[in-house]
Amino acid sequence: MNDVADHTTISSNPEPEADMTGVTVLQVLPAMGAGGGVERGTVEIADAIVKQGGRALVASNGGANVHELKRVGAEHIQMPVHSKNPLVMYANIGRLESLIRKEGVRIVHARSRAPAWSAYGAVRRTGVAFVTTFHGTYAAGNALKRKYNSVMTKGERVIAISRFIAGHLHQLYGAPSEKIRTIHRGVNLDRFDPVLVTAERVTVLAHDWRLEDGLPVIMLPGRLTRWKGQTLLIEAVAKMERRDFRCLLVGGDQGREEYRRELERLVSGHGLGEIVRIVDHCDDMPAAYMLSDVVVSASTEPEAFGRVLVEAQALGRPVVASDHGGARETVVVGETGWLFPPNDSDALADTLTRVLEVPAETRHAMAGRAIKHVRENFSKQGMCDKTLGVYREVLDEKASG
Repeated sequence: MNDVADHTTISSNPEPEADMTGVTVLQVLPAMGAGGGVERGTVEIADAIVKQGGRALVASNGGANVHELKRVGAEHIQMPVHSKNPLVMYANIGRLESLIRKEGVRIVHARSRAPAWSAYGAVRRTGVAFVTTFHGTYAAGNALKRKYNSVMTKGERVIAISRFIAGHLHQLYGAPSEKIRTIHRGVNLDRFDPVLVTAERVTVLAHDWRLEDGLPVIMLPGRLTRWKGQTLLIEAVAKMERRDFRCLLVGGDQGREEYRRELERLVSGHGLGEIVRIVDHCDDMPAAYMLSDVVVSASTEPEAFGRVLVEAQALGRPVVASDHGGARETVVVGETGWLFPPNDSDALADTLTRVLEVPAETRHAMAGRAIKHVRENFSKQGMCDKTLGVYREVLDEKASG
């Protein structure tokens, strides 16, 4: 596996499988909207807490995924912690303090900056343990922004979702290495398992997306936003000499209608109307991956982790990714996929051409290696066990004085 830099001093993950019997944990994030990685991780950790005998509380401004929390036995408390208004943030300190005292919360886990400032104030008043998760690089162009972001380093333990992020928060914010815990995001292997994806599900998607039989498929999953690299992939496809394949951009525009129209104009301008197709958000991503011959992450800025690459590999799909950020930790070059220089459409075109020419027996061997790689390193169970291990670590530290 590729490393990102020499960050070997950053502490390793704690011992997994912590007993949470009788422990109440409060996770705090802006909202429980649909589809986001932060929200999904919140549900997964809440589920793990309950299964290990603990009590899981989540404070947010609500959203479509609140029902998922209830499904796993967690409790949701609606609170305006999404607000960046200083007066509301200050009022939230009192709200969270009252909640912590009333419910006997022993750990507060903050997952975003605005709620983290309120949570930090509340834990200082109550003395309970404080954990944060650094989910991204965050904009840090000036001292004020860095100060605002720095609350995410104030946890007694700071969880980084990749070594790339661990190095970033250590270098830019001066977070002490000894309190950083790198815990990669995990994939639900009960869902992203090639054995469980039926041919019927794949056929339905192929029909809906008007895919012809026998043509290889290149897919870039991700919301339609410029830094995800959709324009780069279109430019790369235009430079490929062969045309006997289809390219899918899978993801909703989330209101970015002008960017979607820009992509459509780019496709039309290159005469790629029959090759490149923009499809909306897909509810059956395991089937989408399975109908693909190669999955691309062409992000023009470093991904903090890059869940798409791991999900695709879990299903045995070869991946091609920009050579920066979390991709360097999740792609084993030449074994499970390939990396190309970021923002280089020529290199991406060359790489995709080579990938489409890989013999079937080589692809089969790569699929086996990719599935094994994810199961050993990026499972949801592993992520949950290690996170609960962090909780146990801070509780033991509190107990010892």
